[in-house]
Amino acid sequence: MIPPKKSAAFVCRMEDVLDLYEEPHDPLFPVVCFDERPCQLLAEVREPLPGGPGTPRRQDHEYERRGMAHVLMAFEPLTGWRHTTVTERRRNQEFAEEVRRLAEEVYPGAERIRLVCDNLSTHSAAAFYGTFPPEQARCLAKRVEFVYTPVHGSWLNMVEIELSVLVRQCLGRRRLPDIETLRREVEAWCKERNRLGVSVNWRFTTDDARTKLRKLYPSIDP
Repeated sequence: MIPPKKSAAFVCRMEDVLDLYEEPHDPLFPVVCFDERPCQLLAEVREPLPGGPGTPRRQDHEYERRGMAHVLMAFEPLTGWRHTTVTERRRNQEFAEEVRRLAEEVYPGAERIRLVCDNLSTHSAAAFYGTFPPEQARCLAKRVEFVYTPVHGSWLNMVEIELSVLVRQCLGRRRLPDIETLRREVEAWCKERNRLGVSVNWRFTTDDARTKLRKLYPSIDP
């Protein structure tokens, strides 16, 4: 029996990511997880009533829509470091600029950056060529190794956990009316998170996947 192509592709990419997470820290080959999150900008129509002892803060259910913004995050799990950027748009240019920052400013001495990301169309070396001169684009393409999570398997990207924490601790506390406010909130959260050196205690391994997710593995008849 020939294994289903989709199932085989899923487990192959899953094991690529999980094996990468088990490697020890190597500053010459850092493992960086990357993702983006859209954020809706909402302004208050009426000033919220402050809370007090035994009384929660109250806000009107009505609000004013003020467009969208995007939080881009790069996260290195083994060092507990992350970087966030808030942009108005999410295009090839924004992705390429974030990777350029990683390669030229954050990891200038790294031989190769292993970049874990999902299958979004902007997440490829083609974004470099659409943003930078050919020489610079080629240099970036040679220094970045794309490690893609499986389709429908973005939960394997550890930066998803960090983005979830960002929402719980920062973005979900109140309505954010403009990109400047969003940027201040996100930068303050990121700075404190880096100061504490908080990381993700990832325990799911390839062996775990072969046991707990065995139904995802294609069956092979002898």
